[in-house]
Amino acid sequence: MKLLKQIFDFYLNSSIHVALSCYALVRVTFHVFHLQYDEPMALFVFFGTIVGYNFVKYDALVRVKRKPVGNQLKIIAVLSLISLVLVGYYFFHLKRITQIVSVVIFAITALYTLPFFPNRKNARNWAGVKIYIVALCWVGATLVLPYINAEVPFIPDFFIKCIQRFVLVFVLILVFEILDLANDDPHLKTVPQTIGVKKTKILGFLLLIPFWIVGILTFTFHELIINLIMVVMLMLFIAFANSNRSRYYTSFWVESVPIFWWLMIVFL
Repeated sequence: MKLLKQIFDFYLNSSIHVALSCYALVRVTFHVFHLQYDEPMALFVFFGTIVGYNFVKYDALVRVKRKPVGNQLKIIAVLSLISLVLVGYYFFHLKRITQIVSVVIFAITALYTLPFFPNRKNARNWAGVKIYIVALCWVGATLVLPYINAEVPFIPDFFIKCIQRFVLVFVLILVFEILDLANDDPHLKTVPQTIGVKKTKILGFLLLIPFWIVGILTFTFHELIINLIMVVMLMLFIAFANSNRSRYYTSFWVESVPIFWWLMIVFL
């Protein structure tokens, strides 16, 4: 049992689970726009997420806090290095415009982590900005990149789906911020720190209204039912979120929402 828990913790700590969530959203993008499955694009996002998230999570731990590197962190470092090589491999299978946009997304991720400006904190510590940067990066990686790599014309539905994807990620991050309220630096000015937990939950519920309306405007009846299930699921995650919840509540269950979305599209 202890071994299974260690394997599961490694699965979460190494960002494989969040990478699978991003991969699932890429597959959702292929489905909603009727695009042919593009394996290099999907795997580029999958391995890129592992690299990006591990860089964000462990850079400060090693570079700034200089904590001892344990065995698990060494294995994660090896996994991240292998993923970086694969990211480079799949990068050269993408269209030129996709490569340019992906570099921009990487630059935003680097800005989020590293203090580029003298006497300035990184973007992760800029008051009130974190949630928007993360949501934009997710939209860029899981929707914009697959769409432009398919070389299809921009249509109004593309921008509507971008808004919907942004709302989805924004709401998921709200749940994370509620659980992290007790540990977050007060200067971060996260949404729960600024308006309180109760109002944050109300905000999350209200944001699900445009998420649902977009579904009414653009999806088939089958997808509309799936979106309704998604809305109910997200409402429950928001309603039961509190700072006393186990870390698995967000790091596994909440981050599984995009995976559930993809699986419902495939099997329902």
